[in-house]
Amino acid sequence: MARQNAQARVANVVPIRKTKSVIECQDNLEFMRSLKKGSMDLIVTSPPYNIGKEYEKRTPLDLYIESQAATIAEAVRLLHPQGSICWQVGNHIDDGEVFPLDVILYRIFKDHGLRLRNRIIWTFGHGLHCQNRFSGRHETILWFTKGDDYTFNLDPVRIPSKYPDKKHFKGPNKGKLSGNPLGKNPSDVWDIPNVKSNHVEKTDHPCQFPVGLVERLVLSMTNPGDNVLDPYLGVGSSAVAALKNGRNAYGCDITEEYVEVARDRIAQLEAGTLRTRAMNQPIYEPPVRED
Repeated sequence: MARQNAQARVANVVPIRKTKSVIECQDNLEFMRSLKKGSMDLIVTSPPYNIGKEYEKRTPLDLYIESQAATIAEAVRLLHPQGSICWQVGNHIDDGEVFPLDVILYRIFKDHGLRLRNRIIWTFGHGLHCQNRFSGRHETILWFTKGDDYTFNLDPVRIPSKYPDKKHFKGPNKGKLSGNPLGKNPSDVWDIPNVKSNHVEKTDHPCQFPVGLVERLVLSMTNPGDNVLDPYLGVGSSAVAALKNGRNAYGCDITEEYVEVARDRIAQLEAGTLRTRAMNQPIYEPPVRED
């Protein structure tokens, strides 16, 4: 069964020890092969979707899957026995046809003997505007573990209950709170804004992870002092989420420009000047205009 950390009680954990970061501009397989087997407590990443973004080279889908399989195999080697892998993907699109990458990649993880704990749906209000199908405004996080003994801390990521003072009205618990006073489980559907032009975390990366999304994974699936790896680091949101909460950050990317931005963001975090959106900040609802 999942291990519980009874000491964690708040959403944003203050680092309790000095952390370290190892960030390199390097091919991910080369970087990962330099790390010790079983040394990573959480591997969280969002690989390219093979749709021709400026930071990726589009290839035939079978070659893309072959490349992903090699990276996943190395991730499994690095994963601690009680650790977690979170692979966040969207859809590959070819000639107007949708290929859901979470469905395609699932079998690769299963062939390594991993067990799927959640298929988390990340939904956001802004994104693709389609003309010939409904606009895709959600992506998927596949959360895998090696076995049944894995780290999971629910309390640090609880969200406010809809009725926090609701009590049992009958039975042996009459008059007692019917829900957890710390809040409720956020479920497996997460409504978190993606990083667009007006987002406080926006950099030049076109498909940037929001820090709050990764924080929820870091806080629930690791403990302070644990190691977090992102083999497709981009501009370092996962590293920021890890270091911000007292974990060690490892990551690599082949685009030097993005690696420099990641290092700069880490420096800002250490200086206390980095702006991030709070993990559980409510979605902004613009006021209705009255003509």
